[in-house]
Amino acid sequence: MTQANPVMDFLLTRRSKPAAALTAPAPEGAALEQLLTAAARVPDHGALAPWRFLVLEAPARQRLAGLVRERGPLLGVDPVKVEKSASLWEKSPLVVAVIAAPVPSEKAPELEQILSAGAVCAALVNAALASGWGAAWITGWAAFDREFMSRGLDLAPQEQVAGFVHLGSCATAVGDRPRPDLAAIVTRVSA
Repeated sequence: MTQANPVMDFLLTRRSKPAAALTAPAPEGAALEQLLTAAARVPDHGALAPWRFLVLEAPARQRLAGLVRERGPLLGVDPVKVEKSASLWEKSPLVVAVIAAPVPSEKAPELEQILSAGAVCAALVNAALASGWGAAWITGWAAFDREFMSRGLDLAPQEQVAGFVHLGSCATAVGDRPRPDLAAIVTRVSA
């Protein structure tokens, strides 16, 4: 039986906003806390909470933009990509870094814990969009640079960036993009 379901309607039509189109204001205080609370309600085998949030405010984003400009050339990143990334750090109203922080566990393998951190990113984006904010999950080359992670974000050696979720307001209308053809990606296994 099919009934009207606003949550399902949202999920079937959700669309991230372009990070470059986000403007102030961004969620803060109770509004941000509500989004983070919703994001932390993802599947988490063993209740390990193998992730954490870094709320990156303006001074941190400016510092990270400088680190992007420093590290990019050393890593051979195209100068246009370096500047695009640095500019996004500078202009984004708010960035929440979701950090995968796996813990030793006999119940939940490390991969499962990292996948849970990815689910946090998706849940944070969806919570923000459902609340009327603009949101985009961006990773980019800096998220995989160990020096950026340790110097820029003070991550421990076993931690890594699951994603940078950019948050703010967005008046830009965003059309849908092509979605996967289910016939091409679904295989039914009956035996």
